[in-house]
Amino acid sequence: MTNQQRLSGDPDPGHDPTRQDEDLAALLERLLAQTRGRTQKDLAAEAGISYPTLNAWMNRTRGTSRVDPEKLRAMVETFRRWGVHTTPREFFEAVGRPVPGPSGDEREARLLKLYRQLPESRQRALLKDAEAMLQVSRIT
Repeated sequence: MTNQQRLSGDPDPGHDPTRQDEDLAALLERLLAQTRGRTQKDLAAEAGISYPTLNAWMNRTRGTSRVDPEKLRAMVETFRRWGVHTTPREFFEAVGRPVPGPSGDEREARLLKLYRQLPESRQRALLKDAEAMLQVSRIT
């Protein structure tokens, strides 16, 4: 018997392949049904998504192809905290996108998004910190 290593987003070996065609609404409905007493409002609040947006995804009145990857990951983590087994792969497939790996582009985009939300004084401080980190990394 071999012990195969699974990547964190891979489905279980017994994963039901018929679910691969689930859209986000169907996936959320299925996962919410596995929770006890949790609602769309609970999911929205805990995952940091506005309830009207989540409700529009559930009712298929708003497209999901451009959902922020961090929102997808937040929903995965919320369901996991609630004891529901799910994977990032399920969510990314449900919105018709490949599961992104830990790419430099994604990290840069996330950093830039955070940077732009900071006031100018904090942006300057962040740049100084980054320059100091770069200096330290060159020494070691």
